[in-house]
Amino acid sequence: MVLVLGAFSLPAVAQEATQPPAVAEEVVVDEIVINDPWVGFNRSMYKFNDGLDKAIIAPAARGYRAVVPKPIRQGVSNFFENLADIIAAINNLLQGKPKEALSDTARVLVNTTLGVGGLFDIASRMKLEKHHEDFGQTLAVWGVKNGPYIVLPILGPSTLRDTTGTIVDVSMHPLSTVNEDEIIYSTVGLYVVDERAELLEASDIMEQAALDPYIFQRDAYYQSRQHAIKDGDSKHFSDF
Repeated sequence: MVLVLGAFSLPAVAQEATQPPAVAEEVVVDEIVINDPWVGFNRSMYKFNDGLDKAIIAPAARGYRAVVPKPIRQGVSNFFENLADIIAAINNLLQGKPKEALSDTARVLVNTTLGVGGLFDIASRMKLEKHHEDFGQTLAVWGVKNGPYIVLPILGPSTLRDTTGTIVDVSMHPLSTVNEDEIIYSTVGLYVVDERAELLEASDIMEQAALDPYIFQRDAYYQSRQHAIKDGDSKHFSDF
């Protein structure tokens, strides 16, 4: 199951996912309206991603965990999280949250310098709060609706709004300034394997708990995004 870039809470939707699969284009789960008009395409893409994950990504992640010592893996995760703090700072600023943007900026400065390029998370030890913000959340704060649910190749679950947000975030990412293809591909590959390694247990839970893993992943994604968005200043938007 490709869970690489769609972080979400699996247990929260276990009960719904073990019910008979929904066939309607629009369903309601815990008061969240899920709009899935492209269910045929989405299920096909889910199967493609699942096959790719089982054949290549998950085995690579297991090998990575088996071979690479945990302190080194933590350093890799810290490096990528430091880059993510740059995106979070920009999006917090765009959402009208200067205090959070300042905290994220301070984290980047501290971890890039004292943390040796972000390999060590010194900022957390200094109690500098970390935020997880992206442009999809920013669009939600600005009042843009979710739009239809869509499963993207490799990236997995998304919505039309969040797909737009991902494109913008990628364009703002520090790696977008790198001109060497080999560096970009190897770095992205390492990121995917590192993220997948952190989600091995979560994917096992999903496979065991859900009669329909597609529904399980879809509903979990919506719940996770609602939680992430509403952790912001809810006065800026009317609903999810």
